[in-house]
Amino acid sequence: MEARIGVVVAIIAGFGSIISEVGAVMLVGGNIEGRTRVMTTAIVLETRKGNFDLALALGIVLLGIAFLVNLAMLRCKEKHECVKR
Repeated sequence: MEARIGVVVAIIAGFGSIISEVGAVMLVGGNIEGRTRVMTTAIVLETRKGNFDLALALGIVLLGIAFLVNLAMLRCKEKHECVKR
């Protein structure tokens, strides 16, 4: 029961590092033009091209996804705390 909090924290930390990683994704092949493109590399590439509107829109979408995942984790944590009591 008490290990759940640690697991949830580890999942949130892992998710944070995953959505913020740009360099490793570019090195491993997450940016093959016309085939693969992850949001973080798309934001960087669109910014380099000078297409700031698209880069900003993608950044807002990525932030929204991050906020929704964190909200879901908080709700899950609250639900399990109520069951424990």
